[in-house]
Amino acid sequence: MRKVEKKTAEKYFKIRTILVVICLLIGFSVSYGVAAFADVIYETGATILGMPAHYYMGAQGAVVTFVVLLFANAIISDRVDKAFGIDEKANVRISGNSSDH
Repeated sequence: MRKVEKKTAEKYFKIRTILVVICLLIGFSVSYGVAAFADVIYETGATILGMPAHYYMGAQGAVVTFVVLLFANAIISDRVDKAFGIDEKANVRISGNSSDH
């Protein structure tokens, strides 16, 4: 196993923590924020695909947003890992060793 400097590890985990917090904030605002301000959104007359915006976000907009967040998180996480020299393909899995049988 490769030894990692403490500063590098701290920077890596800070970036990952910020990414998780951003995803949670977006998820919270999409799910609870839209529900909390449904009356205000309804009064503005905003529509998405011909439906009132508050109804669309409650019915399927939040789910679509969560799926997009999952894919975005995976892509960004892979890029952060590569930037810090973490390569999943280079790791050797111990469980795949034939001498365990």
